[in-house]
Amino acid sequence: MIENRIRESIAVKQEILNNPQIIESISLSANAIASCFENGNRLWLCGNGGSAADAQHIAAELSGRFYLNRQPLPAEAFSVNTSYLTAVANDFGFDDVFSRLAQAHCRQGDILIGISTSGNSVNVIKALEVAKDFGATTIALTGNDGGKLKDIANYSVVVPSSDTPRIQEAHILIGHIICEYVETTLFK
Repeated sequence: MIENRIRESIAVKQEILNNPQIIESISLSANAIASCFENGNRLWLCGNGGSAADAQHIAAELSGRFYLNRQPLPAEAFSVNTSYLTAVANDFGFDDVFSRLAQAHCRQGDILIGISTSGNSVNVIKALEVAKDFGATTIALTGNDGGKLKDIANYSVVVPSSDTPRIQEAHILIGHIICEYVETTLFK
């Protein structure tokens, strides 16, 4: 079993490597994020479960450090405030937990990354829609066929798999690639 899971993970990453469209989507997304920071704007991220953890991980690499000791970048995941999440889920419904934060925080020039392995998480979809209404650029990290997020986002990176753990493994690889690109672009 162990060897099979490693082979499956490698196979998904090999598919990404061999797909010029996915590589281009990663490149365009990374460039947009670097430009966002260059222009003094903020990066926001959201997702549920493991995708929430990935959102927090990517935000931490950017606001802390990745490879370089450098100034912190304004990146934050919407899932870090449990008091907010439980209050809004209770008072408005879980479908609105991220869209209300998008309304509160996303502005022209900002970027919101929505992470969803299916591409169909309602709260992430609603957040990207609201962010776009407020002038933010949106990026979707998804799997499967991209779901609804693929068509909503300005940029979509769709991992070619229907296996949630393999998609999440690829998402963090893509997140790390973006972090390295941003650091080398902004802090040569």
